[in-house]
Amino acid sequence: MTEQGVLRASIVVTFLVATFGIVFGLLSGSFSIAFDGVYSLADAGMTTVALGVSHLIVQSAKRDALSGKLRNRFTMGFWHLEPIVLGLNGTILIIVAIYALINALLSIQGGGRELEFGFAIAYAATTLLICLVMAAIDWRANRAIQSDFLKLDIHSWVMSGAISGALLVAFAIGYGVEDTMLEWISPYIDPVALAVISAAIIPIPIGTVRQAVADMLLLTPPDLKEQVDGVAKETVARHGFLGYRAYVAKVGRAKQIEIYFIVARDGPARRLEEWDRIRDEIGEAIGDESHNRWLTIAFTTDREWAE
Repeated sequence: MTEQGVLRASIVVTFLVATFGIVFGLLSGSFSIAFDGVYSLADAGMTTVALGVSHLIVQSAKRDALSGKLRNRFTMGFWHLEPIVLGLNGTILIIVAIYALINALLSIQGGGRELEFGFAIAYAATTLLICLVMAAIDWRANRAIQSDFLKLDIHSWVMSGAISGALLVAFAIGYGVEDTMLEWISPYIDPVALAVISAAIIPIPIGTVRQAVADMLLLTPPDLKEQVDGVAKETVARHGFLGYRAYVAKVGRAKQIEIYFIVARDGPARRLEEWDRIRDEIGEAIGDESHNRWLTIAFTTDREWAE
């Protein structure tokens, strides 16, 4: 199963769950269920965008897969779109959760709302099962694919499942206290559940947003820089170069690496094929030779070219 195939299936199911949530939210009078549907709808919209970006990234690695105009406009590839989409997705989910939290607090202050717990329990149980199944499918597929988009999609399904599970518990409590001395808490079940869930899920996308911002700012991953430095130092020692400069960044799923080796002005002349063999050695030592690695290796006698 491909990344795009998994995302397509996730989009279809998410739209169905969102519609299911909004309809049941109206039928049961539950703002928390309606929020769950709107949350799923926002997630489905961003997953659709993620699918488009994933398609562009994969197609850009194939010769003649893109139109000439598009290829000429994006000669450096489409990797930079991935952290933008991930950051935007996480930000939207945070905003939606904050909005829901504010509405829940206002509802609590207003005395809560009446709720049809039978519809609510049916919705929460069904949605919880769907979320668990989709999270398992995504997780199994991503063991081989290793996609940040699928990781985010897994998180989204887990978050949606947590919301449904919490709602199921809350609605079961509300159903249980009907016609008892604790029935006065029934109107508060829905807004309190929504407030707790919203407050709990707000921090979850923060890690994704932070990583996306780091990628957009081209921050250097320490582990990747250490690996590249190790290979470059070994190359300098083996071939008698004067030094090197390495520039490393991670942009979405792509690793961008530039290494400039300082060569002595009076060093022995080498054929171009020999310089290419040295490049091949360095590339093999760095590893991960795929279309997601952008590796530039240059040799110069002028240190200013390497700065």
